[in-house]
Amino acid sequence: MSSDREREPRDDRVEGRDETPQERADRNWNEVLQELRVLQTGTQILTGFLLALAFQPAFSDLSTGQRVAYLTLVVLAALSSIVALAPVALHRRLFQQGAKPEVVRFGHVALVIALLTVSLLVVGVVAFVFDVVVGGATVWWVLLALAMLIVVLWLIVPAIIRARLRANGGAPR
Repeated sequence: MSSDREREPRDDRVEGRDETPQERADRNWNEVLQELRVLQTGTQILTGFLLALAFQPAFSDLSTGQRVAYLTLVVLAALSSIVALAPVALHRRLFQQGAKPEVVRFGHVALVIALLTVSLLVVGVVAFVFDVVVGGATVWWVLLALAMLIVVLWLIVPAIIRARLRANGGAPR
């Protein structure tokens, strides 16, 4: 008698894996979760740093613009956490409903949005600190340098690798 796994449709992708669509969804979900864990840890550290700032004696010396920037960063930190946790909440709500592929697709989109908000948060926090400590044009140079580094490492490098894979007959998935 054949097992359930043998009766499931096999993978039609040519990438060296022999897995069913459900096995692929499970594997992809585990990868999304691992990426969310890394992202969430960094976000929590930045959020803790931001929340601690409000209780420092020098906080009362901030200008109105700096306070607005600070509160914007706090909201961005909260937004990053909420978006990064959304796939987990969706998984809980749809647990054992046979919706793993949909949860994985949602997790991918949420992860991309969370990466965007975290990139804004990282650049914003560093710019805020430079504004408070140094001020002036230095803030803009640091902001520009960090933003360019994110664009290069998070967008351009992956695009180059993807193009090379396609040129070499690889199928990036």
